[in-house]
Amino acid sequence: MARPVKVLLTYFPLKGKETAFLRILKRHWSALRKARLVAVERPRIWRASDKGTRREYFVEMFAWRDREAPHEAHETPEVVALWREMEPLLESVDVGVLEPVKVRF
Repeated sequence: MARPVKVLLTYFPLKGKETAFLRILKRHWSALRKARLVAVERPRIWRASDKGTRREYFVEMFAWRDREAPHEAHETPEVVALWREMEPLLESVDVGVLEPVKVRF
């Protein structure tokens, strides 16, 4: 059985586009879920700001269904359409794949 792949996306919206971007981001996981690309667990989304510059950004954590799902997403018209809506509102996006680290406390 394929294992889910957890990811952490950090979205840096253009100044003044934060609210418009958040409206689209709220639909992101639903589009991925409808295309059966994500694991069952709902995403977590945070609004953050840089302590020094106060620049606002958003962080989204969710799990792809498996390692192939992100590739399939790039071929799914509904998902691609949503990403195209996001694109002009963003300065950049960082994508990280999360892997657990065994640490003794």
